[in-house]
Amino acid sequence: MATHRLYYDDSFLQNFTARVLSCLPINPVSTPSGAIPAWEVLLDQTAFYPSSGGQPNDLGRLGDSRVLDVRDDGDEIAHIIDRELSPGTIDGCVDWGRRFDHMQQHTGQHLLSATFQERFGLPTVSFHLGSDLCTIDLRGPEPSPDALRGAQRAANAVIFEDRPVNVRYGTADQLAQSGVRKEVDRKGILRAVEIEAADLQPCGGTHVKSTGQIGLVLVRRCTKIRQDWRVEFTCGGRAERMATSDFHLLRDIGDRLTCSPDEALTAIERATAERDAALKNLRAAMEQLAGARAKLLIAATPPANDGLRCVAALLQQESPDLLLPLATELAKNEKTVALLVHEPTGQLVFSQSMAAAVDLSAVLKQLLATVPGKGGGTRDFVRAKLADASQSSSALTLATKLVTDV
Repeated sequence: MATHRLYYDDSFLQNFTARVLSCLPINPVSTPSGAIPAWEVLLDQTAFYPSSGGQPNDLGRLGDSRVLDVRDDGDEIAHIIDRELSPGTIDGCVDWGRRFDHMQQHTGQHLLSATFQERFGLPTVSFHLGSDLCTIDLRGPEPSPDALRGAQRAANAVIFEDRPVNVRYGTADQLAQSGVRKEVDRKGILRAVEIEAADLQPCGGTHVKSTGQIGLVLVRRCTKIRQDWRVEFTCGGRAERMATSDFHLLRDIGDRLTCSPDEALTAIERATAERDAALKNLRAAMEQLAGARAKLLIAATPPANDGLRCVAALLQQESPDLLLPLATELAKNEKTVALLVHEPTGQLVFSQSMAAAVDLSAVLKQLLATVPGKGGGTRDFVRAKLADASQSSSALTLATKLVTDV
């Protein structure tokens, strides 16, 4: 028996009475608090919307049971609940906050998609209503920042006019003659949602009664997704909360930078330039320090009888940023292997001159088999980080033994 979908004609229906047709146990359902027993219920009619067309399902209650999920099974709608129901009539209650939020997002999507198609020739090929943000994927050339702002402005202009949003029924041919935005091949009578003088689109979802109830459309950003362009947006209460959060964040950034929110971008650009200059100076100073330290280490480490010089150093007070330039400087010396470990962090860098002829990759592999850590590299250069920094000294001792025993 097909379920009568009450939401088709009244998306604002929150409470209803239905007859329980069946209630069967199913596999437990995962929830944030763990898996719980579940039953699948079929009703003769329902106001609960199932997940479909990019819109998530409703939640709420059937009698004393919680509705955990609502699924579209062709002609029937299955309600997944957390306790068994007895045959007979049952009162249902839809979670109105969730439903109205979804209505705002979905009608806002229809309006935004119609605006992108009419003004910029960019059809919507998919829609997703997420828990925080909604997205539409547009096909065609990349929408410019001006196009994104223009679509948002045009959609909000229709919202402020508070145009009616109506449900219409007709065949595919009848809807096509009325100027439907997206034609479908389905037979029989179809349901379509019409935004007066703005959009007509086949849709089985829930929608507001007028554009003013959308509240506001806020376009966030646009990114490349395969061959399409994904536009993030949010509507209604979500848009209000997100805009408020954005302003508070911008204000806090301004306070940190001791400037007004309007000056934040300029202040960030200035701070970024200063940071880049400081990093450049730091790298130059680090290279100079590495050169000086390398000379001292070379002088303090005479070569072995076979001419191989193994420089092993445990860095303690120095920055770990010294590891790489110091290893590079040491490797410039003939037949020299550099084994450097930073004790506070457990980071290590091994390098060598080409004439040293030690397989440092093999050395590292043997080392990490005894002293746990992660890393890799080539025959002449490896980097790693120990799982336990307190083993830095032991790791250096073992690495030195592995090199000098080769």
